[in-house]
Order: sequence, then structure tokens, then C-alpha cells
Amino acid sequence: MGQEPVATRRSRSILLLLALAFLFIFVPFLTWYLTWFGRPLTDRQIERYLNDDEKPRHIQHALSQIADRIMRGDSSVRRWYPKIASLAEHPRPEIRVMAAWVMGQDNRSEEFHRALKRLLADTVPMVRRNAALGLIRFGDESGRSEIQQMLRSEPIRAPEEGEVTASISVGEDVRTDTLLVRIRRSDGRDVDVRAPWPGRVERLLVASGMRVRAGDPLLQLAPESQQVYEALRALYFIGRAEDLPEIERYARAGSEWPDAVREQARRTAQAIRQRMTQHTP
Repeated sequence: MGQEPVATRRSRSILLLLALAFLFIFVPFLTWYLTWFGRPLTDRQIERYLNDDEKPRHIQHALSQIADRIMRGDSSVRRWYPKIASLAEHPRPEIRVMAAWVMGQDNRSEEFHRALKRLLADTVPMVRRNAALGLIRFGDESGRSEIQQMLRSEPIRAPEEGEVTASISVGEDVRTDTLLVRIRRSDGRDVDVRAPWPGRVERLLVASGMRVRAGDPLLQLAPESQQVYEALRALYFIGRAEDLPEIERYARAGSEWPDAVREQARRTAQAIRQRMTQHTP
């Protein structure tokens, strides 16, 4: 058999390289496309995704699309309201967090109102906070204490007794579920203490090698700016005189807080003072 011409082999090599280059571009794009919540879904896809318990991101994608349609005034999404309300009982906290956010978009649904009130008793702080913010749109202040906590630095405590083997650094910005401290129990098992909400490590109270007991404070976690901003917006409507010291602390804050947070703090304080004046006999 004769040898294949050099030009033909070269053409095939070029085609192979182009195909590989296409794959390197297309595969990441496909991954992004399949997980991007902004990608439009048909009604049939939403129905299927909402009930796909094996793929939580599918449920989140469907919830995101429904929220967008609620905000556009699309009443056809009401067919899924019973399913969304039922997600308040979903075993995965990220689903409950997102369901709470979606239910806050339609303050005319009493079904959503009831589900949000139940979520105020959730064991996960981010679920309670989203529920509290959503309830404001219903004119319901029952989540007020959760909103107040969103402005405050909170201690993160040891869940069990043991020896600290690893810890995060002071000043670190963290996301929900970021590893903060690792504790080794006496039986050798490691217990990971993770961030219950996004924030910044304000103070570290332990170091590697230290022994801690259950309930001991490990670090102080300050809230992240978006949480503070949302809490300030909520207090614009429901804030009271007793909230002013905390709010004004943000109004006077330096460059460590974004301009939007400081400006919202000033507006919120002003709104509270106006209400106080109106209610003064």
C-alpha cells in the first residue's frame, strides 16, 4: 500500500487540533450553560426540575426562573405555588434558603405567608434570615429579631469538646459553609465547624493545640456587606428607636463598608426618626 500524502496527513492533524480546541471551549460552555440559573426553562422543564430531588441545582434553577416570572407579573406560575411552599420542608438547606427567597416575591399569597412563618423556626440561620426578609413584604414583623441579628457580629461556638487542629485567619472573608475551625475529639474523629452565614472573621479566640469544651467561643464572625444592606433595607420599614445605635454605627463606618451600606444606614435612621416624630403626641 502506498504512503498517505504528507498534505493529507497535515490536513487531518489540523482538523484534529481544531476539534480538540472546540471541545476545550464547548465543554466548559456546556457545563456553564447547564448550571446557569439565568438560562430560560420551558414550563415542562420547570415541572421536571422542581421534582428532581436527585439534582438540587435543578430545583434551584426552576425556583430562580419562577422568581423571575413572579417579578414580571406572570400569574401562570401560581400553579407551582403549592410545590414551592412544600419545599420549606425540603431536607437540603440550600433549597429551603432559595424557596424562602422565592416566596418573598409574592406578598399576595397567603400560602407563602404561612410557609415563611414556619421557616422562622428553621435550624439554619440563612433560611431564617431569608424568611424574615420575605415576611417584611407581607407587612409581617415576626422575623424582626432575625433581621436585627443580621447587623451584628456573632460568636461561633464549639459544638463538641476536643483539641483545635486547624483554624482560619483573622480578617478572612468567608462564604456559607466555609471551614472555620477543625476540632479533634478524644476518639480521633474530626469535627468541622463551618460558617453558618457569609461574613468576615473579626476575632479568632483559639489556636491550634488548644482544648475547647462544647459551647466555648471559637471566633467572632462579622456579617458580610450584602446581609447588612438587606437588613438595613428591612429596618427602613420596621425599625424602631432601639435599633438606631446599631444602624448609626454603619452610617458612621469607614471605608471597610461599601458606600451603599453607609448610605442605606443613613436613610434607614432618617426614616425611623420620621416615624418617631409622627407618633409623638
